[in-house]
Amino acid sequence: MSVQKLLLLHGALGAASQFDELKTELEKDFEVLTYNFPGHGGREIPGEPFSFHLFVSDLTKFLQEKNISTINIFGYSMGGYAALWMAAKNHFSINRIFTLATKLDWNPDSSAREASMLNPEKMEEKIPSFANALAARHAPSHWKEVVNKTREMILNLGNNHLLEKDLSAIKQSVTISVGEKDTMVSMQESQHVAEMLPNGNFHSFQEMQHPFEKVNLKQLIPVMRTFFIER
Repeated sequence: MSVQKLLLLHGALGAASQFDELKTELEKDFEVLTYNFPGHGGREIPGEPFSFHLFVSDLTKFLQEKNISTINIFGYSMGGYAALWMAAKNHFSINRIFTLATKLDWNPDSSAREASMLNPEKMEEKIPSFANALAARHAPSHWKEVVNKTREMILNLGNNHLLEKDLSAIKQSVTISVGEKDTMVSMQESQHVAEMLPNGNFHSFQEMQHPFEKVNLKQLIPVMRTFFIER
């Protein structure tokens, strides 16, 4: 039996390098691919605004260049939203999708609230260690431009989000998961979207918080393996 291909998609302000440990563990069962969205992880920052149309188009090109015909996707945070967007718009043949800590309740108010936290000058002043981590993660690109473009994308997302009709178009088997201690993504919004999907499932992780660096891989990996292999 051929080994399944599994793509790992990072979150906003993130990079594929955050998945190094997860990738090593999953390679025991899958052919694992990682990918940096445009402007992330050292990739050149595009002249056009960040958008899911841009991200998904670039991701589709990436998979086509690797001669991949179908793929399983694990998406953390924004990466999960990109995977759902890709499936809803039928950009590529996706087998199964597993999201973790993906914010799904987007509207003008929630977008404005999330965007207000993406001020690079305040981040540099109040959380310098995180600012330094972003600088290293996105070098040689300038991390502040990545933050500013992400803020604008999130503001636009309030009026250009996935609607119920988009979610109903996703026929793939999807698991929407969230940590019980996630302060950015609610259990309610995650479970609601899982119920709206034609083949959606919901899973909650005890004690798990939002930052990927605080994700308990010993909790996550067995659930992923069950979803992608055993079901």
